Amino acid sequence: MNLVEVHKLHKHYGSNHILKGVNLDVKMGDVKAILGPSGSGKSTLLRLIALLEPIDQGSIRVDGIVLARNEDGHRKRHHEKDLAILRRGIGMVFQKFNLFPHLNAIDNVALALTTVKKIDHRNALDRSAEMLKRVGLSDRMSFFPSELSGGQQQRVAIARALVLEPKLMLFDEPTSALDPELVREVLNVIEQLAADGMTMLIVTHEVGFARKIANEVVMFDEGEIVETGTPEEIFTNAQHPRTRKFLEHVL
Repeated sequence: MNLVEVHKLHKHYGSNHILKGVNLDVKMGDVKAILGPSGSGKSTLLRLIALLEPIDQGSIRVDGIVLARNEDGHRKRHHEKDLAILRRGIGMVFQKFNLFPHLNAIDNVALALTTVKKIDHRNALDRSAEMLKRVGLSDRMSFFPSELSGGQQQRVAIARALVLEPKLMLFDEPTSALDPELVREVLNVIEQLAADGMTMLIVTHEVGFARKIANEVVMFDEGEIVETGTPEEIFTNAQHPRTRKFLEHVL
């Protein structure tokens, strides 16, 4: 069963045509790694699926619900209140951690529950404590962002997304802002989510990680998907010249 169906998706920023008719299906339990050079449209795709920006053409369906559509002159765009409800099923983790500096770790996570799901503060703290334990931060719950390493802050951000119990997790280069020695602790958390069956789309330049965790690799170039395949197919026998050139640079 497809959890996500992206059909002929286009996105422009002014005269810049970022996405050029992208098609992508994601089944329940899939872990898809999205590779490609900077500016090829990878992050834009995630932002559109997360309903953070409107599409220009095409359609996005998640869990059987049309989130956005602009096809054949028929435009579907939800009201902001409805968008907020639809976003609950989609968790997104960005390059930057976007934590509130005046809140400690557990309150940063609990805020998602009290504001989005209107759960009382005590219950929200209990759930947040469980989620921080899941990402290995049970001993850092009272620490403020300034007291945490970059890897720990990113794990708080992951816990904040997970606490809303999303069906789909989107990761936009979650380790790109981290020092090399902190990357592994974040990747370990994502690997565990994959082992637990979480459906994920991961934009990453960590090709070794992509090869290990993904069941499919998607190669982007200039706003289009130029090649898809299993990690073995992509990393040992890429067919498209652009894929081969990209891998030569990053491997």
